[in-house]
Amino acid sequence: MTPMKWFYSFLKKHTRRMIFGLVLVTFISVLAIVKPIVSGSIVDDVIMAGQYELLPGLIALLLMITILRGLLRYLSQVIFETCSQDVLYTMRDTVYRKLLQEDFNFYNKKRTGDLLSRQTGDMDAIRHFIAFVIYQVYEHVFIFLFALVMVFTVNVKLALCMCLVLPLAFLVTLSQKKNGRPCFQKIREQFSSLNTFVQENISGNRVVKAFSKEDYEIGKFNQENDGYRDAELAAAEIWTKYVPLFEFLSNLLTLILMLVGSIMVIQGEMTLGSYVTVNGYLWMLMNPLRQIGWRINDIQRFTTSVEKIYATYSEEPKVKRPANAIPCTRLRGDVEFRNVSYSADDEDIIHHVNFRVKSGQTVGILGSTGSGKSTIMNLLCRFYDVTDGEVLVDGRNVKDLDLYNLRQNIGMAMQDVFLFSDTIEGNIAYSRPDCPFEEVEKAAVMADADGFIRQMPEGYDTIVGERGVGLSGGQKQRISLARALLKDPSILILDDTTSAVDMETESYIQDQLRTLDRDCTIFVVAYRISSIKDSDLILVLNDGRIVEQGTHDELIKNNGYYATVFRHQYGEYEKYVRELNASGK
Repeated sequence: MTPMKWFYSFLKKHTRRMIFGLVLVTFISVLAIVKPIVSGSIVDDVIMAGQYELLPGLIALLLMITILRGLLRYLSQVIFETCSQDVLYTMRDTVYRKLLQEDFNFYNKKRTGDLLSRQTGDMDAIRHFIAFVIYQVYEHVFIFLFALVMVFTVNVKLALCMCLVLPLAFLVTLSQKKNGRPCFQKIREQFSSLNTFVQENISGNRVVKAFSKEDYEIGKFNQENDGYRDAELAAAEIWTKYVPLFEFLSNLLTLILMLVGSIMVIQGEMTLGSYVTVNGYLWMLMNPLRQIGWRINDIQRFTTSVEKIYATYSEEPKVKRPANAIPCTRLRGDVEFRNVSYSADDEDIIHHVNFRVKSGQTVGILGSTGSGKSTIMNLLCRFYDVTDGEVLVDGRNVKDLDLYNLRQNIGMAMQDVFLFSDTIEGNIAYSRPDCPFEEVEKAAVMADADGFIRQMPEGYDTIVGERGVGLSGGQKQRISLARALLKDPSILILDDTTSAVDMETESYIQDQLRTLDRDCTIFVVAYRISSIKDSDLILVLNDGRIVEQGTHDELIKNNGYYATVFRHQYGEYEKYVRELNASGK
């Protein structure tokens, strides 16, 4: 499907209304063409022939035409504006729904500001085209051609002289269209870049202030702003070059009428009333020529915007819901990674990972930064698809399960905590917005969040700032944990969820997790040994491979990477305790 066909798929259901609007514009144009005829009749029949009794009727006719054109103009503009808003609403909704279906790979490569510009500036260019440009172009073309025909009915010789301008206008139009297109593509690119920069800096304003980099960021903004300004000026150079040419051609029509028409009136080849009539048609010929440059600009902005939006919309996610998905209302929680490998952008991230977990077990995952801990969890949730091997849940490949049902059964407290600009209760109840408050409170108690929430001015009704601004790292982590717990999942993933809380709070949370449904399988990704040492199975990752696995005691006996990390974190404390117990003190 081409971008224009895709656009028309939204417009076609409004075709009847649009056609009716164009019919009204046709009537408006015809009424405009009648006025010069009436003016010519006033000159020839009333002023020259002395038939003064015709004057009141002709004036009444002009007044009626003016009022009727005004009413029809109002009605037609309401129709086009309504159609434009309806198309925009449907298109924006469709694009947004598609954005929600995109996978992690899509968002890893796209800039937020770029996606925002698709939903704002580009959408508005489409709205402007439907609401204004379509009927303007139609009206100008119709009036120009009809007025030219009417000039032929008045005087063929004069009309032929005026037609000499048309080939020149056609050549100038083609030239502007060819030269203007790259400029408008550049404008949309620069607008997206500027949008992205501003969005990132507003989101990261605390980092900017912490490092006193305001002047540095202002300098970078000026570069982006200059780039956008230069792109707009480059486009302006196009129309500032061509608009005067169209203005010259329109004035050339006036010159032809004044020279040729005046000579014909003097020589008696045309009456003064006919001259006045042609003069009335003159603005109908001149105005479309003057507007050609502006309308070409609008059309090129529109086509560029449609292409940009469609390019984003047409990208298909790599992770898709299977055609014959296996429904899974409630999973047991058995998990198996069978020889799983994963690569992205020609980089091997996970290598031949094998492990099996039974429902209700707790799995701890330990490893250095970049070892692939979070990637394993992302593969389990099917945020990415494995390159080789299989990820099995309850003995079935996650690629065969219904994607929505799979993720409904998984609760995840992510490493990068994201909170919405909503109340604390709304953030915790995100997965179950209609659940009773008592369940929200219970989840907050389990995550040790109830205490600090109640100390806030409005408690659970406190509005959280964008991305959780106003809360500490530990508070955000506990709200994120409460959100995951409220989901009552079959599989719970805690991706470094307690890194920002103190040891006492962490111990409390671990005690609460032990009270969960025994069928809930828990994955704990952490850097602290204290977070995972009581796990039924501990996986130690290094460079995308499982280098050790077993229980805490087994791994300590192996004296490998896990034991080294344990000694670094606990120092001589364990040795001291053993000696103390041995001495009986």
